[in-house]
Amino acid sequence: MKNYKITIQYDGTRYKGWQVQKSTDMTIQGKIQDVLSAMTGQEIEVIGSGRTDAGVHAFGQVANFHIPEHFSQDEVLEYLNHYLPMDIAVLDIEEVEERFHARYHAVSKTYVYRIHTSTIPNVFERKYMYTYTEPLDVSKMREAANRMLGTHDFMAFCSNKKMKKSTVRTVTAIDIQEKENEIRISYTGDGFLQNMIRIMTGTLIEVGNGAKKVEDISQILESKVRENAGYTVPAEGLLLKCVNYE
Repeated sequence: MKNYKITIQYDGTRYKGWQVQKSTDMTIQGKIQDVLSAMTGQEIEVIGSGRTDAGVHAFGQVANFHIPEHFSQDEVLEYLNHYLPMDIAVLDIEEVEERFHARYHAVSKTYVYRIHTSTIPNVFERKYMYTYTEPLDVSKMREAANRMLGTHDFMAFCSNKKMKKSTVRTVTAIDIQEKENEIRISYTGDGFLQNMIRIMTGTLIEVGNGAKKVEDISQILESKVRENAGYTVPAEGLLLKCVNYE
């Protein structure tokens, strides 16, 4: 068997997230597995670097899978892009060592959240941005973001209150850029909890609009209570930009 690593791009608008679910066939993982299984005549498991929620997009999701040796890289790439829906594309494929695991071997991920700040709709990119038109103090948002950096227990920024695994994560960078009619926030870390980035973004927005203070961030982290953090912004503004490996 060969182990292939693929880089995937997808518009998550009409999907129920990355992970296969029994209740629907509209998942990214499920669509890729179905095509590979049809190609090989056997059940193929696709392992993603992590889960993206319903409605979240990806510019550089990474996954791996094992298939029989006689299928070449070019053959697999061509087959996938021919039979996958038009809103899912495989950008790259490479053969990797047998033990490579897309999730366990990832060292960091970068996500980007886009906020559209104009009252005039962005017709062509509306599915990839969250529209928020109230004034925001971006300098205070940057101060608050700095307090989120480092290794913390991010339980207060997790939507799964029954989380049994560790909620400690390391966030190495949060960069907030102002563009014309847009605020773009990029997050890099070793991993993110369920809805963590969307809750962090909602919290930063509440700092920006004055509902929360910069000083509140440390208290929110220490409390480990979800209700103390900000609201969960919509999924459409979130994009998995890239996954990094050593």
